[in-house]
Amino acid sequence: MKRGIDISYAQGSVDFKKLRGHADFIIIRAGYGSSETQKDEYFEQNYNECKRLKIPCGAYWFSYARNAQEALQEAQACISVIKGKRFEYPIYYDVEGGALSGGRDTVSEMCRTFCDELEKAGYFAGIYMSQSPLETLLDPEVRKRYALWVARYGGRLDYQGYVGMWQYSSGGRLPGITGSVDTDICYEDYPSVIRKAHLNGYKKRRKAKKKAP
Repeated sequence: MKRGIDISYAQGSVDFKKLRGHADFIIIRAGYGSSETQKDEYFEQNYNECKRLKIPCGAYWFSYARNAQEALQEAQACISVIKGKRFEYPIYYDVEGGALSGGRDTVSEMCRTFCDELEKAGYFAGIYMSQSPLETLLDPEVRKRYALWVARYGGRLDYQGYVGMWQYSSGGRLPGITGSVDTDICYEDYPSVIRKAHLNGYKKRRKAKKKAP
């Protein structure tokens, strides 16, 4: 089990030197919506600092989609923003607020479409959602198919299925961050799974050719 945080523009400029050692991993907001121009203004800085200080990281993309076609556009925008980078944790589709307005069939198809597009591009895809809509608006087969990151505050997670990560608070206080930050517990060894499967930018190493005798 690992303890981490998720950050975005809302945390402003993070002092990663002070933060280092207080979070096992960090999930970074890559952006939102259907265009690569909607990249989070702190994404590059946050990603580069994680790499510089060797803090394992993943990413998430905040959805404004209302149907599967818009979810596809969001997936393509996300891929464009994260292309060429390496992530030890999944790339999550953050579905909340207005993106949940379409009902069970629409929300399920949106999540399936986004995650499938990410997988085609070589990424380990997951879904972020609060527990209540996860249980009521996401088909069971979709829940089982992709990595789940579930938000549930109040001290305990009572979701009956398996989740890889639990966001348990939005009021965390850590060195290097001004104000509060979301805190998470990860139950899955995603870095090992992702590296072994050669996903998220971790490509197979070519074997050196043997020299002729």
